Amino acid sequence: MTEVLGPEALGVALGERATLVQFSTAFCQPCRATRRTLAEVAAMVPGVEHVEIDAEERLDLVRELGIVRTPTVLVLDAAGRVVRRAAGQPRRVDVIAALGRAV
Repeated sequence: MTEVLGPEALGVALGERATLVQFSTAFCQPCRATRRTLAEVAAMVPGVEHVEIDAEERLDLVRELGIVRTPTVLVLDAAGRVVRRAAGQPRRVDVIAALGRAV
């Protein structure tokens, strides 16, 4: 299992302080709410980026990381190390708490 994700794996630059990586699928209702929550938190916390990955388009990464449901959220520190992982729709307070471990 990969413990570090860089720009080459994600297809975008990492956040200066942390990155919220969301694995979603097109018809996943909780994914929409998760997108809003993570975007709000990323906008509130300087240096944090939100990246959404379509699980169906990135099956290689899904398999490598052992993603089994959507939404799944990975919290990466500035170096791209996975510091927290959660499946299901997160609460804003939990995302903020998880970011505390990354920054």
